[in-house]
Amino acid sequence: MMMLKNKNIKLKLLHNPTSLSAEEACPTESFRRGLRMRFLILLFLFSSCSVSKQISKQANTFLLKDSALVNGQIGISIYEVATGKYWYNYQAEKYFVPASNTKLFSLYAGMKYLGDSLTAFKYLEDQNAITIDPMGDPTFLHPDFKNQKVFNFLKEKKKPVIIIDNRWRENALGFGWSWDDYTSSDMVERSSFPIYGNLIKWIQVKDKPIESNAEGNLVFSEPDVNWKVNFSTDTGKNNFSVDRNWEENIYEITFGKEKKREIEIPFVTKGVATAAELLKDSLNVPVSITNLPVYNNFKTLHSQPSDSLFKIMMHRSDNFFAEQTLLMASNEKLGYMSDRKMIDTLLKTDLKDIPQKPRWVDGSGLSRYNLFTPADFIYILQKLKNDFGLERLKVILPTGGTGTLSSLYKKDSGYIFAKTGTLSNHVALSGFLITKQNKLLIFSVLAGNFITPPTPVRKAIEKFLSNIRQRY
Repeated sequence: MMMLKNKNIKLKLLHNPTSLSAEEACPTESFRRGLRMRFLILLFLFSSCSVSKQISKQANTFLLKDSALVNGQIGISIYEVATGKYWYNYQAEKYFVPASNTKLFSLYAGMKYLGDSLTAFKYLEDQNAITIDPMGDPTFLHPDFKNQKVFNFLKEKKKPVIIIDNRWRENALGFGWSWDDYTSSDMVERSSFPIYGNLIKWIQVKDKPIESNAEGNLVFSEPDVNWKVNFSTDTGKNNFSVDRNWEENIYEITFGKEKKREIEIPFVTKGVATAAELLKDSLNVPVSITNLPVYNNFKTLHSQPSDSLFKIMMHRSDNFFAEQTLLMASNEKLGYMSDRKMIDTLLKTDLKDIPQKPRWVDGSGLSRYNLFTPADFIYILQKLKNDFGLERLKVILPTGGTGTLSSLYKKDSGYIFAKTGTLSNHVALSGFLITKQNKLLIFSVLAGNFITPPTPVRKAIEKFLSNIRQRY
């Protein structure tokens, strides 16, 4: 008798067929199937081990020993959907700053609780006015959304508007955000009633000499405002610039030498006060604010398809849309807008079986206080696929050559669908990968604490993932 050993699998080879029973000498179909199954299991074990070792070598070649990452940290997880097996894990249970990969968790909250269409507000109309209860919808008068049926609805009524302000439980800026970025269009204030994306666009048009009339060189875009504007006397600068006071909508304009340049600056929302001011100018009707409770007979007005918001949020990695998505989901789930309470609720309910409990503090990933593991992103991507379908996610997430992947994975377009993430010294990429052999993988690569620019790190991750797609 000979023994072939592989871990716990033993196959007996008997050399004396005369000692076998009649049934063993003429094996039944059941016996043959069992034998084939043992060989398949053996083959699978060899194959799984081989794939893991091969990917480990590729990770060493393309990532772990890359000059851009050799002094940093990295976590990797690759999971095959069909078998439910991990192909490769490297520090997959370690915590990293995920940057905009955080938006994948906000996307789940939005897809779970916002339905097919965004709720703009609930309203009650009588002979004298329209009372509205805003729901945090960021698409109202936003330039990305040309169809503005909600604004048209209010405009056609030609009645005074009363805004209810009793759902907000948050701060305008998120926990752990960089305070000195408050004039950046990437760090827009959050609010219960966003208008024009809570941004003002300033456009320098040099159709006249600067000396003749400074204001003649400035064009107000959405929204057209009458806030205080000061003009700098410094005309020697090359670049057009706009600065804003910390807590007031007071702006200082410095003209540059460009013929035309646009700058978007977040405005101070002051709760819903700024929205009321701008809505009054846009509708040309009185607008007031109240904290009266909402009554049961309020009607609901929807604005845009939810996926139209989610697609822009993920393709552009729009921080404002992500923040408002989480706040809108909070409003639907809890009845008020609080990202902190919504995050806590999600982690105790829908996401209670997440592999490692994250430190999750905002909707966009702007905060460096966020900490997630690669295994957490495998989990949320699997949950997104199972709950909402891969085909829907293929539209929402960018693929190679589009969105935030516009300069990456062009050869893999249509086979990779992923969310990027970038903060200084941190890069992340998590998503779906379809290999040459049509295997669906979920992957997450989180890198941090490197001192090189992010581009070499992104390129190293691209080589690693593209190689996996080609080989398997």
